[in-house]
Amino acid sequence: MTAVSGEPSVPELLGTRIRSERARAGLSIRELARRLDVSHSLISQIETGHVTPSVATLWGIATELGLPVGDLFVSDDGAAVAAADPRKPSPVQEHETRRGVTLAGGVRWERLTPDPNADVDFVHVVYPPGSASCEEDALIRHGGREFGYVVSGRLGVRVGFDEFEVGPDDSICFDSQMPHRLWAIGDEPVRAIWMVLNRRDDARAPLDGADGALPSDAIGGKMIRE
Repeated sequence: MTAVSGEPSVPELLGTRIRSERARAGLSIRELARRLDVSHSLISQIETGHVTPSVATLWGIATELGLPVGDLFVSDDGAAVAAADPRKPSPVQEHETRRGVTLAGGVRWERLTPDPNADVDFVHVVYPPGSASCEEDALIRHGGREFGYVVSGRLGVRVGFDEFEVGPDDSICFDSQMPHRLWAIGDEPVRAIWMVLNRRDDARAPLDGADGALPSDAIGGKMIRE
């Protein structure tokens, strides 16, 4: 989305929201960056709207700030970042007014509920050709359980050591605490409906492999803990 001259862009609105919630949580940029295992300059650039976060980074930010991911989405007209609208009590979320965010690589998430929900992230996702949720050597893991249904295109899904190809009308579910990665296969964009339940129920063991956790070298690279 191109911002109207003089008005903040969607990345700027998203960054403002993240900065506000970080301050509310009493975290410095350096502390948030440390928890996410990213550079403090990356967090600074996201907050100023100069960099769009990746899927993995946005998951991590939302988790550390104790927010539903959908609470960080922005309306397509560039209006205020996602917040409950008391003037719209309807349970229906019209597709024209979905709040969403376009992330690094062009991955697009749109919230399918009128308001954010602390217990579930329910989103419409689009993965353009060549896009992925994270780098091949930086798998994602977080609390909850994921359920996905592919509408069109072909989606690659890696869960732990296993890889799957999910096509149109196929569905998949897995424990989100398992290291995982999603990516578009082929030249067609992937459109899917995705839901994550109980994301805050995170009983993961330490990332160093203690107590049964998968060590980073066991999956071929670094894991992003969200």
